[in-house]
Parts: sequence; C-alpha cells; structure tokens
Amino acid sequence: MAGQISLNPDLFRYITRISLRDDEVLRELREFTAQLPGGDAMRLMPEEGQLLALLARLAGATTVLEIGTFTGYSTLCLARALPPHGRVITCDINRKWTTIAADYWRRAGVDERIEVRIGPAARTLAALADQAGTFDLAFIDADKASYRDYYEACVHLVRPGGLIVLDNTLLSGQVTDPAAQDADTVAIREVNDLIACDDRVEVCVLPMADGITLALKN
Repeated sequence: MAGQISLNPDLFRYITRISLRDDEVLRELREFTAQLPGGDAMRLMPEEGQLLALLARLAGATTVLEIGTFTGYSTLCLARALPPHGRVITCDINRKWTTIAADYWRRAGVDERIEVRIGPAARTLAALADQAGTFDLAFIDADKASYRDYYEACVHLVRPGGLIVLDNTLLSGQVTDPAAQDADTVAIREVNDLIACDDRVEVCVLPMADGITLALKN
C-alpha cells in the first residue's frame, strides 16, 4: 500500500521497542539535558542519535564535523560509530555545555575521538577551509538563521560521496505556515529550497523528529 503512515503513540512505542538500542550513559545524558533551561526542546531524540550513528557507519566515516554541540548527545552517538582512530570535530559557542558533555564522553570511552572548538561556528568553519573535501559526514544542528551558511561551508568541507545531515528542517511544521515569518523559519525555508534544487547533492527529507534532511554530495 502506497502512502505515508500516520504515527500514533502506540505505533511510536512499538517502533521504539523493536529498534531502539539504549544504554545507561545515553539515558543519563538525556535526562540531565531535559532538566536544563530549554533542554527538553533542544535535546536530540534517542532514535535520531541512533540514526546518526548508523549513517556514520554506513558512510564508513572516520572524520565527522558537527555544528552545534550543546550537551554532546549527538557527538557521543557519532563518536561511538567511528573506529578508534576516527575523530569528531564539534563546535559550539558555550564552553559550559561542552564541559558537561566531556564527562559523559569520558564515561563512554570516546573522549579521545572528540575535538571541541569553542567560538562562533562561522569562524570555526573558516579555519577548517584548508581541509576541504576531507570530512566524511557533517551534522548541522545549531542556530537556524545561519543554516544556509553552514550548509554551504559543509558542501565545501565534505568529500564527494560524503553526507551532510541537517536537523530541524521542518521546524515543528512552521515551514508550511505563511504566517510564520520569523528569522528562523524564513532561514529554514531558504535552505530547504536551496537544497531541493542543488545539483551538487542528492537529497532526502525524513519526516522524523523535527525533520531531518540528508544531502549526499555528488
């Protein structure tokens, strides 16, 4: 039968039961993050973290770029998916959150695979310009108003055949609401429209979590 299935709570619980593989460190980090101001809205769904890890393994990734660290849940998922010599370069503007994250990374035994860069993402990305075409996967989950700039930088930095993953590209459904003209929504619409017709990549949008866009660099 063709068509999009509706995801009711019972079906969601069933999917979680048959697919989610969780552990104590991940659960504790999610629970801690949920208690922070705005943390419940900003934390990654465990299913999305598991998807990121799967994508990294499918890509055979050894070098990953992450824009937006927060408390490091997605960073942890990505780092676990890498071989021992792999690395995640993750950037954030707030050292407080990455300091919290580092404790969980140590507990998971992946802290040596993670390099944190503190400062505006635009500055970090500019500093990585000489590493063009070397990253296997990039994950964008930071300030929405800058998504287009982050995407363009990642197209430059990711190798051919590499993957760019953008989070929150459906923005709670606001992308289809003409009355929603705030800066974040406008910026997400713009990057969505750009990727839709960008012949540098193959694209797929997943109606999962708050919308996940996969862009495979040609």
